[in-house]
Amino acid sequence: MDYEGRNEVEKAIIGRRTVKAFKPDPIEVEEIIELLNVAKWAPNHKLTEPWRFQLYAGEGKETFVQSYVDSQPKVDGKISEKVQRKANYFKGIPLHLVVIMPEDPRQRRWDEDYGAVSTMIQNFQLAAWERGIGMIWRSNDWIYDPIFREGIGVAPGEKVVATLMIGYPKHIPAPQDRTDIRELLTIIDK
Repeated sequence: MDYEGRNEVEKAIIGRRTVKAFKPDPIEVEEIIELLNVAKWAPNHKLTEPWRFQLYAGEGKETFVQSYVDSQPKVDGKISEKVQRKANYFKGIPLHLVVIMPEDPRQRRWDEDYGAVSTMIQNFQLAAWERGIGMIWRSNDWIYDPIFREGIGVAPGEKVVATLMIGYPKHIPAPQDRTDIRELLTIIDK
């Protein structure tokens, strides 16, 4: 990727990658708090700060992983090999951050809140990336499952926007091409 002529913000945006393979090295909880305190500066209408977080670290990860396992279909009362592999993968990731927003019944407020939370997550990803921390933003089907939601303490009237799986990258993926914006932009000037 050619970064010539780019400022630091542009380099961070273009250079950030989704990370799926993590080193087992721990990340201090205080560092995540620092990063969230940076990320909270996302634009949000009327400064509602429509987010809350649950961070699963150390032995606390077991609650997250077990809630995932409990939400998955069983065959003859047993979990599948695929579910077990994914659970083992989740256990090996240093941190899991669940990002939650209130589900406001007013569509406009819901849209504004979702936009704000998504922007905050991107801020968090970029700030973390600058410190050498990678993550994947997951929004799998199981975040909607009542068993998973109850298992991690998400209340009715709340939406899980993301489960962020966080750690130091074991491997940084190559960039994937993006469509030139000129192909997606309509300019109306008359």
